[in-house]
Amino acid sequence: MKMVGQVCKKNLRQYGRQIGNQAGFSFIELMVVVIILGILAGAIVPRYMDKADKAKIVKAQVDIAAIETSLKMYKLDNGFYPTTEQGLLALIEKPTTDPVPRSWNESGYLEKNRVPKDPWGNEYVYLCPGVHGTFDLISYGADYESGGEGVNADVTNWEERE
Repeated sequence: MKMVGQVCKKNLRQYGRQIGNQAGFSFIELMVVVIILGILAGAIVPRYMDKADKAKIVKAQVDIAAIETSLKMYKLDNGFYPTTEQGLLALIEKPTTDPVPRSWNESGYLEKNRVPKDPWGNEYVYLCPGVHGTFDLISYGADYESGGEGVNADVTNWEERE
């Protein structure tokens, strides 16, 4: 039995040496893999980043349409839109400044009873009377400045965007 144990130990040592000599990747192989992953990331990530930016623009358009509908419901109930000073907060809390609404809906006019922020985390701008219509709703985009292109362009209730 002692002889069998010695043979097993000898075989394990030889097997261990063989594994130790053959296991793992060389530095060059690892670098090739890293370079390939970098090339793939460089080709794929910009496509998805563009999709995320477009999704934010669409989200802003949908929010503005929903706010616009809520403002119209407010007007149907009260005969007028909230003033610029009352702001969009008038859609979730009854204004106490003139003109005070007579038939304000106790459950508010916006879903979830909160005024949404634009997809870039900024407040939507509300003007009543508006410069471009009865009222204006604006998201100034990612840079929160008037004008711009791409994700920095304004999203409004009076202009269609692609």
